[in-house]
Amino acid sequence: MAHYGDFQLEIYFGGLHGVLPKYPVDFAGLERRAEAAMAPSLLKYVQGGCGDELTQRRNAEAFGHWGLVPRMMVDCSARDLSVDLFGMKLPSPLFMAPIGVTGLCTQDGHGDLAAARAAAQTGVPLVVSTLTNDPLEDVAAAMGDTPGLFQLYTPKDPELAASLVGRAEAAGYKAIVVTLDTWVTGWRPRDLNESNFPQLRGHVLSNYWSDPRFRQMTAKPPEEDVAGAVMTWAGTFGKVLTWDDMPWLRSLTKLPIILKGICHPDDVRRAADAGADGIYCSNHGGRQANGGMAAIDLLPDVVAAAGDMPVLFDSGIRSGSDVAKALALGATAVGVGRPYSYGLALGGTEGAVHVLRSLLAEADLLMAVDGFPDIAALRAAGAVRMG
Repeated sequence: MAHYGDFQLEIYFGGLHGVLPKYPVDFAGLERRAEAAMAPSLLKYVQGGCGDELTQRRNAEAFGHWGLVPRMMVDCSARDLSVDLFGMKLPSPLFMAPIGVTGLCTQDGHGDLAAARAAAQTGVPLVVSTLTNDPLEDVAAAMGDTPGLFQLYTPKDPELAASLVGRAEAAGYKAIVVTLDTWVTGWRPRDLNESNFPQLRGHVLSNYWSDPRFRQMTAKPPEEDVAGAVMTWAGTFGKVLTWDDMPWLRSLTKLPIILKGICHPDDVRRAADAGADGIYCSNHGGRQANGGMAAIDLLPDVVAAAGDMPVLFDSGIRSGSDVAKALALGATAVGVGRPYSYGLALGGTEGAVHVLRSLLAEADLLMAVDGFPDIAALRAAGAVRMG
């Protein structure tokens, strides 16, 4: 039986013939290589966080004070990392989190398609941002049989919101992920010091340019007046959502609705009462608000409050062991962000596939060594807070 951990055997046997890995298998190595490969403004946008980036650092560092306790004399020669999510049987719990500049991460400006092809090759679902360089329909088609989810930045115009969601449903996306914490952009010094806001330069707005409702809102077609279309976009981006909006959101689609940015157990219960289908525990990787707790430290209470509702998680995932710890703390599925964007920058689809395979291999081997043949066993064992 093949396992994700077999990827290390490919690498070691390749070394017998003088073949070294084309890309690093660790986050630090990926980041160093990406710093040399990415344009400075893009690199700062991808790497940057809010304020002095304390929350961003906490997100990654907090995994260090959670530990797994190995269980020995368990047969882990066969392992199962599959999960069930909204009726989908997924081969692993990993997914690619939405990143608004994915399209810019490859040299050809089609990073969204490259990420979608990585999803197709690995079976790792992609959560596609509203902000892409290619229309959401094209991105969905590039994923093949791997399911995709569509992340919605809810616009102020209700007809535009309905159009975007309807297009996602028609294109075959399996759920709508509604981001709650980005109706206004947080204070990001790295971007501010460069006066760099990619969307205001006309980047990653393909889903708007191609949308029939948005085209009705512009005085001229976007391709004829980019500056005017950008101003129209800026005027409609960012509806302030409240609990009173849940019936309206629910009316837009029959797909599962996942609320992204929920970190407090009271909000989890409120979401369940309001008809949400899933919770996405995330603080946006520290990009939107500074001074908060690490998201992984908030996850256990979110999971406890969610009951039978699935809980997706991201923020600070840098390794396969981070993935395993989030699963041990109750996450149904775990999202990775910056690492795969670095993979895209280094090698497009091939680079992203390498990153995803590395993360899954490390998580799989950790479970094998620690005595967890499946995710249920890992979750039952849990993780221990240290110090």
